[in-house]
Amino acid sequence: MQKTLPIHFAPLQGYTDVIYRNAHAACFGGIDTYYTPFVRLEKGSFRHRDVRGIEPENNQVSHLIPQLIAPTAEKAEKILSLFIEKGYKEADINMGCPFPILAKRHNGSGILPYPEEVQALLSLITKYPQISFSIKMRLGWEDPEECLKLAPIINELPLRQVAMHPRLGKQQYKGEVDLKAFEAFQHVCKHPLIYNGDINRVEDIHRIQEQFPGLAGIMIGRGLLANPALALEYAENRTLTPDEMSERIRDMHNQLFSCYNEQLQGGETQLMNKMKCFWEYLLPEADKKLRKAIHKSSRIDKFQQAVNLLLKNLQ
Repeated sequence: MQKTLPIHFAPLQGYTDVIYRNAHAACFGGIDTYYTPFVRLEKGSFRHRDVRGIEPENNQVSHLIPQLIAPTAEKAEKILSLFIEKGYKEADINMGCPFPILAKRHNGSGILPYPEEVQALLSLITKYPQISFSIKMRLGWEDPEECLKLAPIINELPLRQVAMHPRLGKQQYKGEVDLKAFEAFQHVCKHPLIYNGDINRVEDIHRIQEQFPGLAGIMIGRGLLANPALALEYAENRTLTPDEMSERIRDMHNQLFSCYNEQLQGGETQLMNKMKCFWEYLLPEADKKLRKAIHKSSRIDKFQQAVNLLLKNLQ
């Protein structure tokens, strides 16, 4: 029988904010480690929502690691100083973000074709022995050989783990994951390795475990947005009943609605737009007409009515 691997909730900008993480942990759980969406410098300072999102008193998950994104060690160090100020002893460095607007400035996966820049950025790690670092990366920006060229640099660093999403940055989330390229990287990577990419069902986790023995964990992003119970079902080796799923999603939805209503100042429209984000990935196999009704709602009462109808239809 396969051992149960730790499940890491991949951060997704615009989705897995502090309110979402707290609601997911309270209503579903099954997660070993949550990560903040990356914190970055914008015109030399921090975005308010990024700072609010990492405040320890705002977070109610059992294990949270803040993530930073930067093209240089100097910028990364400024962000790291914020993490240290807030009391964190762990930090994750993002070398996987595929968004072109950031990548063209050598942030995220945009830095992967430049080994000297990667080495300079990651030199930060040896300067802060009191911090336990991990990195999240892709195979490369436009060539899967890029990660293999970076392996000697990465292997020399005192990293806790490496999370690898086996796509190229230029693919964003399109096309297939390249499992052969992942295997090639696993052979040369000396650090504990976490697999990330296209995990949508418990069967996918078991398949990846079987294909790549020795993994240190599984990281899931969009798959958990679609099925928030995925990690719980894997950990407990059971499938939630339709009634239980409906009840837990309702609880999570209510918690999100209440917290966003309290936080957002833009009135009904802003609140509804934020709540509709929750439904972008959620339950993709649910009735299409009911999902469409949620997204077409122009008033809160109509929105709530559509959500109630969809959740009732699940049972």
